[in-house]
Amino acid sequence: LPDGVNISKEARSAISRAASVFVLYATSCANNFAMKGKRKTLNASDVLSAMEEMEFQRFVAPLKESLEVYRREQKGKKEARKDKDKKTDSEEQDKSREEENDDDDERMEEEEQNDEEEVDN
Repeated sequence: LPDGVNISKEARSAISRAASVFVLYATSCANNFAMKGKRKTLNASDVLSAMEEMEFQRFVAPLKESLEVYRREQKGKKEARKDKDKKTDSEEQDKSREEENDDDDERMEEEEQNDEEEVDN
């Protein structure tokens, strides 16, 4: 909205109700496309098809762009999580190797002490 524009409570309420009706109608139309595809889950293509059926073609291109941005972000997050998990796994492996080496060192020291005690006896 431009600067200095005020909206009354009634107008806000009307806009909110209109948005709710629009979302319900779009969902209903998208659901019809899912049912035609013998699916129970709506997907992005169902929503895009619903927009065209509802004669909101001018929203299809911006929605596709937003969907691509969202997918890239999700892919980036997923890859970042994988990288983090790999790093965590390698750190855990390094720690377990260090612990194994420490255990081996302790065993060797104990054996050396036992050998020394046997020699002393």
